[in-house]
Amino acid sequence: MNKKYDVVIIGGGVTGSFIARELSRYNLDIALLEKEPDVCTGTSKANTALIHAGFNADSNKLKGRLNVRGNKLYHEKVQHELEVPIEWLGAMVVAESESDIPKLEAILENGQKNEVPDLEIATGDRLYELEPNLSDDAVAALYAPTAGIVNPFELTVALANNAAKNGVDVFLEAGVESIEIKEDHKLLQTAKGEIKTNLIINAAGLYADKIANMVGIEKFKITPRRGEYYLYDKKMELDLQKTIFPVPTKVSKGIVVTPTDERNILIGPNAEEIESVENKSTTRAGLDKVMEGANKTIPGLSKKGIIREFVGLRPAIKETGDFLIEASDQVAGFINVAGIQSPGLASSPAIAEMVVGIVKEELNGLEEKNDFDPNYQGPPKFRHLSHKEQAELVETNSDYGQIICRCETVTKGEILDAIHEPVGARTVNGIKRRVRPGAGRCQGGFCEPKVVSILAEELGIEENEVCLESSKSKLLKERTKAPLLEEVGK
Repeated sequence: MNKKYDVVIIGGGVTGSFIARELSRYNLDIALLEKEPDVCTGTSKANTALIHAGFNADSNKLKGRLNVRGNKLYHEKVQHELEVPIEWLGAMVVAESESDIPKLEAILENGQKNEVPDLEIATGDRLYELEPNLSDDAVAALYAPTAGIVNPFELTVALANNAAKNGVDVFLEAGVESIEIKEDHKLLQTAKGEIKTNLIINAAGLYADKIANMVGIEKFKITPRRGEYYLYDKKMELDLQKTIFPVPTKVSKGIVVTPTDERNILIGPNAEEIESVENKSTTRAGLDKVMEGANKTIPGLSKKGIIREFVGLRPAIKETGDFLIEASDQVAGFINVAGIQSPGLASSPAIAEMVVGIVKEELNGLEEKNDFDPNYQGPPKFRHLSHKEQAELVETNSDYGQIICRCETVTKGEILDAIHEPVGARTVNGIKRRVRPGAGRCQGGFCEPKVVSILAEELGIEENEVCLESSKSKLLKERTKAPLLEEVGK
């Protein structure tokens, strides 16, 4: 890490990875630093996975404008360049009483002002034509066909891999410990050693204020906002067609009910400000609010069929409620990309586009590469192939014929692919996010030991060195039979 870079990006979430990938279009030496053993381990891995259409976006705020632009970029570019699961299911904002219809009309007017296409207010039979599972109390809904769902794990991994293939150096477990401003460069002390750069982009999510503080910037403070979720088994008897919102309040979009790309049902989140960015515990009161809110639009939901409950933390800037994306006026060559909460996932391609513009100004122009490749193709998904395609794949490589995860039909070949990507998985959860072993009904009860064994063999480490998520979460201590055999040997 003694090389001096033109740009160092701090943070390997979807925002940092999008920025790295967009900057890799240019003749720059770029490093992406992530403090965890994998990308997509913070806010990017625990959210509602929605590409908001932008009908509710406040065009007076940066996040509102970038939401609308980001949605357009997903449609026009991202889905054609990156092989990741994006589905344009559409979203509905459902009114449960006649008194809420003026609110829908106001949202419609706002969406049309934002140039969101094809919006409509549906009533009567049209409501249930769009979503048969709606509550009988539904009287009207705003329908936005350009809203979508995306797999945020696969998206972030695809971005990081595409950036790496285009020359970006990705350093994992490289948390930034300090930053010194030198006369002709900036010196970062990281967990992996020193690194020099001309320009820093702070996309550190929940830790963005801490990174800014390292260079004396105290302009903003991140307030973590906890959102709790329930995830259902994909085999539950609810074939949801759309993403469903209630009529929003001044402080919240309300509890969302949505399919995921793999046809699980996800409900949440609530919103609660907390003090610690490390507090990822669920609460009974919060989860009860999630269930109660979800049942208002899609009745009959219960705890039956739930396979996981989890928390996502949103890095809000409480004072503005907006994104902060700007070159610092205090420290030359330091760009903050902070406060990226909802609709951050939807906005992320537009955020990257904006940051590239700022970098151009900071470096007095950028020169495009002749050999930039915007395309990324992920490993094959065995469960989505036809029987003929599966047979052909197994014939080519027998590892695809060995099923490791029964719930999700994940093969050894897919796990090996995930490990050996340019930014490959190094943890059990890294494998899970990429190819889904452990994401099904048994939550790893059958497949996790096999995943641990494959990781150990491929990484050349002992099984008790394999981690669930970080170096603090090793799964195994020692082989249970080894001490007994030693005792017998005596």
